Amino acid sequence: MDAFLTQKEYFQSGATLPLEFRLAQLRSLYRGIKRFEPQILEALRSDLGKSAEESYMSEIGMCLTEIRHTARHLREWSRPQRVPTPLMHFPGSSRIIREPRGACLIIAPWNYPFLLAVGPMISAIAAGNCVTLKPSEYAPATAAVLEKMLDVCFEERFCRTVTGGAEVSAAETARPYDMIFFTGSTAVGRKVMAAAAQNLTPVVLELGGKSPCIVDETADLPVAAARIIWGKCLNSGQTCVAPDYVLVARSRKDALIREMQKAICRFYGEDPCENSAYPRIVNEQHFDRLAAMLPEDPAVGGRVDRESLRIEPTLIETTLNDQSPLMTEEIFGPLLPIVPYDNIHEALGYILSRPRPLALYLFSRNRKLQRRVVETIPFGGGCINDTISHITTPYLPFGGTGDSGMGAYHGRCGYETFTHAKSILSKPFRPDLPVRYPPLTGKLDLLHKILR
Repeated sequence: MDAFLTQKEYFQSGATLPLEFRLAQLRSLYRGIKRFEPQILEALRSDLGKSAEESYMSEIGMCLTEIRHTARHLREWSRPQRVPTPLMHFPGSSRIIREPRGACLIIAPWNYPFLLAVGPMISAIAAGNCVTLKPSEYAPATAAVLEKMLDVCFEERFCRTVTGGAEVSAAETARPYDMIFFTGSTAVGRKVMAAAAQNLTPVVLELGGKSPCIVDETADLPVAAARIIWGKCLNSGQTCVAPDYVLVARSRKDALIREMQKAICRFYGEDPCENSAYPRIVNEQHFDRLAAMLPEDPAVGGRVDRESLRIEPTLIETTLNDQSPLMTEEIFGPLLPIVPYDNIHEALGYILSRPRPLALYLFSRNRKLQRRVVETIPFGGGCINDTISHITTPYLPFGGTGDSGMGAYHGRCGYETFTHAKSILSKPFRPDLPVRYPPLTGKLDLLHKILR
């Protein structure tokens, strides 16, 4: 039988519903990750040039933490939720039951090929779904390890891997899955959503965009510079929530650039392209795209090495009027535009005029400005006085808004994303109050009192 249909049949058998089954699958995945850790580390070095330390910190360790957190809380999340019942339904009781979606398709990207494959899978398994994983063909070594690991951890009818290029993704998204979870570019996200619409399949889209970083006059510049460079250069800038450009108060621009230059030197040495711990660009196509964005005279950096596919962290001074790809396209690399502003209204107005970003970062001691930014600017999530770190906690949902995506996951939010909230109102046969039955003539005063 077709593997997809086998998976649908297995789900419909009810085998995945018991709590103990789901916990056992999470434990199996945890053991699989620990067992295959050396192969995963080697695959991430092969695909992206990541050091073992960065791979563990930004991919493997986060998955293990998510599994532990989920297993610890899953019993509580799975309990039916009692909710109040209005007077008009007396006597009665109301509850919400979380049921799994069914057979789910997870399409993972190449930039964090392990984390962004396994992360949503943890939520899907915890919820009691069957999973089909499509790893990225641009990270072939990691895809191969994922396929081998999942074969060891799970039965194919419960969790399977499909590999290949865009044609495989297109074929899978055309099938009547019960849910599709996609991480990738906004352009491809639109195609996934259009394909899913043919089967009315619900989708979660984790996309990207140009995530701004604001540094005002009150910021601690050495700390701000270090945290911005860390967030920007993680995975050589190939991170969907990396700071994409920095809006800095004009009076602090030069000092911020100096501090950023110091941070680059401290983290990666005088020549980052020669540092084996500094990740590379994923392939020649993306390397050439980034190299074409480089101006002739960046403020800091600009060296490239096509042989190793490395581009050193590069700071580029520009303006709010810049219409080049640097300020109109998601960079997805270690190039960082530095844009001075004269007043904060100008900076916030610029952000509001753009598509909604996946992340926003503000460096400021000004509590009033912190509240204003959080309350008035739409964005997926972010940090005050840090970058990236908001996605590392299972207590905060991670997801976009507008062009940066829809839906969210991590922790309890991930469990709820991969389940349907089924509403149940229970009533006894007696008493059977006649107020709702026709004829309704003459009951208006009573209805006013009940339906207030």
